[in-house]
Amino acid sequence: MKVLISDKMDETGIDIFRNQEGIDVDVNTGLSPEELKEIIGQYDGLAIRSATKVTADLLEAASNLKVIARAGIGLDNVDIDTATKKGVAVMNTPGGNTVTAAEHAIAMMMALTRNIPRGTASLKAGRWDKKLLQGRELFNKTLGVVGFGNIGSIAAGLAKGLRMNVIVFDPNISSEHIEKAGFEYVTLDKLYARSDYITLHVPKMDATIDLLDAQAFEKMKTGVMVVNCARGGIVNEAALYDAIQSGKVAGAALDVFAVEPPGGDHPLLQLDQVIATPHLGASTKEAQTNVAVAAANQIIAYLLNDTIINAVNVPSVTGDVLKQLKPFLYLVEKMGKMQAQVSKGGVHEVNIEYIGKFPDLDLKPLTINGIKGLLNEYVRDEVNSVNAISLANEMGIKISESTSKEAGNFLNLIRVTVITDNRTNVLEGTIFGKDDARIVRINKFRLEVIPEGHLAIIHNVDKPGSIGSIGQKLGEHNINIARMMVGREDDGDRNIIFLRTETPVPADVVKEIEDLELVVSMTTFEL
Repeated sequence: MKVLISDKMDETGIDIFRNQEGIDVDVNTGLSPEELKEIIGQYDGLAIRSATKVTADLLEAASNLKVIARAGIGLDNVDIDTATKKGVAVMNTPGGNTVTAAEHAIAMMMALTRNIPRGTASLKAGRWDKKLLQGRELFNKTLGVVGFGNIGSIAAGLAKGLRMNVIVFDPNISSEHIEKAGFEYVTLDKLYARSDYITLHVPKMDATIDLLDAQAFEKMKTGVMVVNCARGGIVNEAALYDAIQSGKVAGAALDVFAVEPPGGDHPLLQLDQVIATPHLGASTKEAQTNVAVAAANQIIAYLLNDTIINAVNVPSVTGDVLKQLKPFLYLVEKMGKMQAQVSKGGVHEVNIEYIGKFPDLDLKPLTINGIKGLLNEYVRDEVNSVNAISLANEMGIKISESTSKEAGNFLNLIRVTVITDNRTNVLEGTIFGKDDARIVRINKFRLEVIPEGHLAIIHNVDKPGSIGSIGQKLGEHNINIARMMVGREDDGDRNIIFLRTETPVPADVVKEIEDLELVVSMTTFEL
């Protein structure tokens, strides 16, 4: 089996490949996309970091490729959908650099607070700017931690050790779990209002892009300092520049940018109040060794033993079982993904019920896929079929599953119930024919929905003209309805409308629809 290492990787990982019987490894870094495409067809495995872009075009040329392993967490540079269609397993190495990333955020906060980069530069330039570089103490200051996953929770613990007052916001983790860890849970607005420092530890996804924008900065304390060692694009860079210029933000420490490298003429890099590093969050000797060793072992295990470790697109089941469970795996993952987008508040509990006639097999892979679909909306780069359950446990989510024989009107039925801080949501789904997945119930409403595409749920008063006004408003904005299902509440005067649109519905259009007289609420999501 031939493996290509196309990005710089720690020698320890490379040596594992070289010493493994049955594996031939080539280290060829710095290739252009054209050069990589020219040679990729001869390789069974590909080990990468962030530099190599595994595009659909590259995958089409990778005729023998079976597995890609990313020495690190982020998979923004891999077209996972195309890899899945081509039968290529995609793996990452979560956990290898969590401590390193958390430590870097704290180091950046301290360097910013004490003006260490400016002090070093001025001293090397022959100046003694002691009076100009007065700093602050971290002791007894309030640190707002946005995101309480693996890295955020470690950063919170380190800050607590510095005797800071740590407050936490994470909409996807229950307040009870955060408080059991010894931290105060607050809303995002309260975090903005109370924090002397804010550090971000969330994945880059639709809900977090431009999380810190002009409106967010307006809600913050004057003199706040901001640390972003998570992902570029979470902080709106233009809004941050304006906030620093106005004095609202006293300083920022950035390890990541929306476009990397940002270029020396980037406006933020012209400000003395900004310190920056070139995406060094995972760049320690220990972390690089950890992720290189993990990636090497993953590729070897897959190519030589068919063992799957930390795959993000392949369930941990054999081929025969996969064939029987495949439609249900798809359905339950979509149900978990939908629950994550329609359920508000931190998740306390997930109950998955398998009702009716199912294959006489272990249904645990279905539960794992359902939890993976749910968590994928919260911790996208870290969750896979191997670690989904353990990640849910770390987040304080209780998981239960049950089976029963009687499915009522359906041959088989999966019911996913999610209990959050705010409410309980129930989804039911089934398979029509051999593999046609359908959502057939949400809470009290019964309907039939294909779980894919740009979708919206609208609750409206059941009166003449309500549905027409919604369609008219979408038409005004040139948004075409591809499919519509309407269900009526069992014992009420409200309808639920499921829409599938050909294009996403922008937030401003959602607001216009919610302002219509007979509309109660509208929630959009992607499946």
